[in-house]
Amino acid sequence: MQKLTNKEEEVMHIIWQLEKAFVKDIMAEITTKKPHYNTLSTIVRNLEEKGYVSHNAYGNTHQYYPVVTKEAYREKFMASAIQNYFNDSYKNVVSFFAKEEKISVDDLKEIINLIEKEK
Repeated sequence: MQKLTNKEEEVMHIIWQLEKAFVKDIMAEITTKKPHYNTLSTIVRNLEEKGYVSHNAYGNTHQYYPVVTKEAYREKFMASAIQNYFNDSYKNVVSFFAKEEKISVDDLKEIINLIEKEK
């Protein structure tokens, strides 16, 4: 599974949300600066070449759908980020967010409770 560019990832999130989409449907969902239609079409074709989406053809029009789930993508690249940026340590991940004040003490207690319930 190849890493996606930021634009590819943005488009992929839209396709996951819509489940099936024509390029015009994807274009309608883009909230940032909208690319040219042909540029967006190229991004979607690149996603297909990378194995993230496939399509059903209706004449000259293609309706795209995800082949890779959002969960599978998240799992692969979160594991990679944790390995590359946090020395493969989930403790370092949690410490990072605690130091950056992105996670509260209540959130940490809730996480501990979830872990203890699964034991």
